[in-house]
Amino acid sequence: MGMAPLPASYHEELQEWKEYRIGVLTRPTGWLRMVDLMDLPEGNHTFGSREEADLVFPAGTTPGLAGELRVDSTRVWMEPAGEELWKLNGESFQGGEIFRMDDEEAPRVQSDRLHWFVDPQGDRLTLRLYDPLSEKAARFNGFPFYDVNPEWHLEAKLVPWEEPRFVDLTTIRGEEVREESVGELRFRANGEIHSLIAFESASGLFLMFSDHTGRSETFPPMRYLITDLPDDSGWTVIDFNRAFNPPCAFSPFTTCRLPPPSNRLDLTIRAGEKRPTAPYAVTPPAAWQQ
Repeated sequence: MGMAPLPASYHEELQEWKEYRIGVLTRPTGWLRMVDLMDLPEGNHTFGSREEADLVFPAGTTPGLAGELRVDSTRVWMEPAGEELWKLNGESFQGGEIFRMDDEEAPRVQSDRLHWFVDPQGDRLTLRLYDPLSEKAARFNGFPFYDVNPEWHLEAKLVPWEEPRFVDLTTIRGEEVREESVGELRFRANGEIHSLIAFESASGLFLMFSDHTGRSETFPPMRYLITDLPDDSGWTVIDFNRAFNPPCAFSPFTTCRLPPPSNRLDLTIRAGEKRPTAPYAVTPPAAWQQ
């Protein structure tokens, strides 16, 4: 267990990954276009850009009174007001259901200045709002990045739990959630074995971690990382050169999960994305500081 050789095409693949990151963050519903995250309680709610609306949308993105939302625990309906042109998943929309809990993907509501959709968070519903004309997103060309360091491209082995294990996590909004972990990912660095509690994602193993660079160089609470799924023997590669900032490092409208305490590494990992800089940085609360 130690360093894993860099593939011949490594630098090209890493550059493609950076460009992919930019594309994901700046797409119409990417984090850098998000302009609000609202709780959506049950009941009837007017929405628009006027302060007297029940749900106040960002100025200039909708008429003063744009319509009404009707919400129950599993479904949401929208009744537009006025002459604003709305679309639902790209088709002209005059009103009706815009969310059902059992949908595979929440439908997208669109106007010229606003894209939004309903997003369930545990036992509550939220509304995510995006500005498709965001100049901030249009100017984004990536976060500061350490030079590639082959010493942080490491062999790693997943050691599954003997029995299913759920890990208690806290979100940046102070909510408690439980996520099932698939095991510990173990790797050797600085001559010692270290481990990270790992979670399964659609594309591999999902890791949340912090290290000593959070004191001044990277986002203090954490960075994220995804590895390839292990082979039949449990082996994969953990490449800290692909460590990336969580959405809460650059957007205040997030529900990021904080790493479990055991994922705070006694290491200084100068690899991957550095702390975002203005105008993309979000200052974390003092309680998050290392």
